[in-house]
Amino acid sequence: MPKSGSRSSSKKAQKTGSNVFDMFTQKQVAEMKEGFQIMDSDKDGILGMQDLRNIFDEIGRIATDEELQDMINEADGPLNFTQFLNMFAEKNKGEVDDDAVIKKAFMAYVGDDGSIDCENFRHALMTWGDKFSAAEVDDTFQHLPIDDDDNTIDPDELIGMMIAGTGAEE
Repeated sequence: MPKSGSRSSSKKAQKTGSNVFDMFTQKQVAEMKEGFQIMDSDKDGILGMQDLRNIFDEIGRIATDEELQDMINEADGPLNFTQFLNMFAEKNKGEVDDDAVIKKAFMAYVGDDGSIDCENFRHALMTWGDKFSAAEVDDTFQHLPIDDDDNTIDPDELIGMMIAGTGAEE
């Protein structure tokens, strides 16, 4: 009987623990585990100063002891796999741009007439940043509010689609 009581306590402890594993798919966790194991050169289950130095040496970058110590100090304790996942999740929390950033990015393409010229926008998508292929642009344009009369996009409708997943903004 006491055994089942201790199992119950054990399960409660697990339920109240970190849910960082729920933040990633099983595939992502497996890939991060593989990466962690590669970085853990001394195979002690903890990423320490020497592990980090080896990583930087491997990629051909010289890192000072101070830089390495700063990285280690970012962790709340020994940098084991769970802590590694927690740090990764924390760094990626703000991954999604806020509405103001998205609006400002699209407003950069607005011409004097208050609309976005499709050909200029197409050129930008295929030229800068994470370049789209012609097929990707064609597919994207199928979903955009394009005015067929003058081949333009209403920026408010586009921004509304991007930040709310719906129609026009405001």
